[in-house]
Parts: sequence; C-alpha cells; structure tokens
Amino acid sequence: MDRPFFLRIDLMLSLLLSLFLAVRTQKLEKMRAEFKKLRDDSMELNLLLNKKNQYLMEKQETEVHLATLKERNRIAREIHDNVGHMLSRSILQLGALKALNHDSSLSAPLSELHKTLNTAMDSIRTSVHGLQESSVSLRDSVAEIIHGYPEYTVDLEYDISEPPPQNLQFCFAAIIKEAFTNASKHSDAARIRLVLREHPSFYQLLFEDDGSTAPKSYSSGMGLLNMKERIESFHGTLNITFERGFKIFITVPRNTASYQPGGKS
Repeated sequence: MDRPFFLRIDLMLSLLLSLFLAVRTQKLEKMRAEFKKLRDDSMELNLLLNKKNQYLMEKQETEVHLATLKERNRIAREIHDNVGHMLSRSILQLGALKALNHDSSLSAPLSELHKTLNTAMDSIRTSVHGLQESSVSLRDSVAEIIHGYPEYTVDLEYDISEPPPQNLQFCFAAIIKEAFTNASKHSDAARIRLVLREHPSFYQLLFEDDGSTAPKSYSSGMGLLNMKERIESFHGTLNITFERGFKIFITVPRNTASYQPGGKS
C-alpha cells in the first residue's frame, strides 16, 4: 500500500536533484563563459599593451634620432659660421701679407702656411658637408610632416634602403609638405596613402587621398608649378589625377648625374 507513496517520494527527489544539477550546470556554464571572456579580454589588453609599449619605444627612438640629427646640423652650422669664416679671413689676410712681403726668406714659409690653411679649409668643408648630409633623414622628415596633420589617417609605405642624395630628400620632403598643406585646405579627405619606394633605376613617390572633391589649387597655381619645377630639375616625371580621390605620382631616375638641378643626365 505504501509503495506508490515511496515511488512518488523518489520521483520528487529525483526531480529536485535534476533541478539542482541543472541550476548548478547553468551556473558552471555561466562561470565558464565569464572566465573565457575574462581570459580573452586579458589577452586583448596584453596585446594592446605590447603594441602601446612598442609604439612608445619607437617614438622614443625616433625622438632621440631627430634630436641627434638636429644636434649634428647645429654643429655643422657653427663650424661653418665660426671656424670656416675665421679660416677664410686668415687666408685672405695671408694673401695680402704675401703680396706686401719683400723679404725673400719669408716667401717659402708664407707659401707653406697658405697651403696649410687651404688644406684646413678643405677639411672643414668636407666635415661640414658630411655632417649636413648625415643630419638629413627623409624618413624622419616624412614622419614629422605626418605628425603635424593628426586629422588624417595616414598609411605610410616606406621602402628605401639607402637614403637618396641630400637635395633629392629635400625635394621629396617639400613636395609631401605641399601635398598635405593643399589637402588640408582644399580636400575633404580623411585618409591618405603615402608611398616612398626605390626601384633599380628610379625612385617613386605616391600621394593619394580619399577625398570626393578635386582640389582646385592643383589644376593651376604656385603649388603645382613648384612641384613640376622641382621634379623637372631632377629629370623626373610628375602626374596629377583625380579619380576616387586626389593622386600625385612621381618618378625620379637614380642616375646621380641628374641630381644636379638643371644638369644633364
């Protein structure tokens, strides 16, 4: 008579146990999901932190490098303005002294001194020229220009292993600066792609944005004329187009003879 009662008790206990296990399993699944999310968030934060640390290290290295280049430029300028000018004045004074000298016994020492001063002057010129060349960095100049336009997302592709000649670096930096300036004034672009690349026979510069309106200043005006004159002086080519954004495409031959503005390659 009591067996159905005990069966009902067993069934109720089984149901309660099943309900308890189900709730417990649900809690475990929830905890597992939360743990997985925390783990993923932690990994993502670690990746972001590593990228941030790498960026800060690269920025610090860049700032140190820029400071080094500026210091070299300052030293070169001081040598040129101070030591160079004093040597030039000494050479002129010695030349005048040789012209006024009537003592034959002093002619040879004066000539030797004049030769020594000229040799020192040549060494100064060589040293200043070397310091000035080493103080120019196209990549750092480009990075500094980009830093001055934080409103743009810039995709930079720099693929030049050996620095171009100094005057060509100045030319490229000036054109890039001009392109950014005109884009900020006349274009509604938000993203800019900048490519600097070397090939076996020529250098390539590409500047393009995603603007929807063609800048009027590039169809005429001093900006375009300055760019053309700069590139033509290096026997290079310049093409400016507008199709789904504004684009400047430049190629300059790597023949060193053509790096003298107005010279013949």
